[in-house]
Amino acid sequence: MIISLRDICQIAEQNNMAVAAVNAASLEAIRAAIAVAEQTGYPIIIQHAEVHESLVPLTTVAPIVTSLAERSSAQICFHLDHCEHLSYARRALDLGFSGVMFDGSALPYEKNVEFSKAAADMCAEYGAGLECELGSMGSREGGDPSEGGTAEEAGAVYTDPELAEDFVHSTGLDALACSFGTVHGLYKGEPKLNFDVLRDIRSRVNVPLVMHGGSGVSDEDNLQAIDAGIRKINYYTYGVKYAGEAVRKMVAACEEQNSDAVVYWHDMTTTAYETLVDTFEHIVRNFANGAEPLA
Repeated sequence: MIISLRDICQIAEQNNMAVAAVNAASLEAIRAAIAVAEQTGYPIIIQHAEVHESLVPLTTVAPIVTSLAERSSAQICFHLDHCEHLSYARRALDLGFSGVMFDGSALPYEKNVEFSKAAADMCAEYGAGLECELGSMGSREGGDPSEGGTAEEAGAVYTDPELAEDFVHSTGLDALACSFGTVHGLYKGEPKLNFDVLRDIRSRVNVPLVMHGGSGVSDEDNLQAIDAGIRKINYYTYGVKYAGEAVRKMVAACEEQNSDAVVYWHDMTTTAYETLVDTFEHIVRNFANGAEPLA
């Protein structure tokens, strides 16, 4: 079943857990996300990022996800990730999305508030939830996956807790994406997360908080972030990295046995799917933070 971003974040809030938000850039990822949610009993968020339009168009991914999610027994939010254009958000809402992340973090603060408020009004028309971002992770979604490496190298600007309080009040958002040390893409070393910033934000705002750049963060840091108020964790880069590595090993093993071996595309997609299921199950259970299955 499809539920709104607001509702799925409230489920996480009530159970002191975070919901995994995985990107739907392939059919294998969509199927794996739904299978894991059904098998574990935990809710999940399936996302389509605006920058992934070149990988799979909005008009293609929307009917696939809505069809599979609506007939699933799992609680699923269909979410638009890192949307920078309100017209694109409306197209997504018309196609059945139940959540939108409007990313105005690169705009001047006043413009970020203005457009985020407009996004909130738009989402309210559809009964959808709204996530917005304040602060900057430096590296942009969809850029070079290794462009950041660390928050400092990526030019991250941590979310200002005082400004966050005004931002939440001024926009009417449902969830706030914070910058506190994570980056998009691949980490060059261990992420250094500033939990003091996160706790300060949480003490000032009464909305679920969101962590972007969640793949590559340790299980232990995930749990610390959840205890500090994170209720949605975005996970993409390392999931597809592990799937790619699994396919590479499968092909190499076939060629080692027989240099003339035929490697079929469906063998590669099956390997990727199975790896994504294993990866998604691990993060979903980790993000559950000990909560009992909810379905």
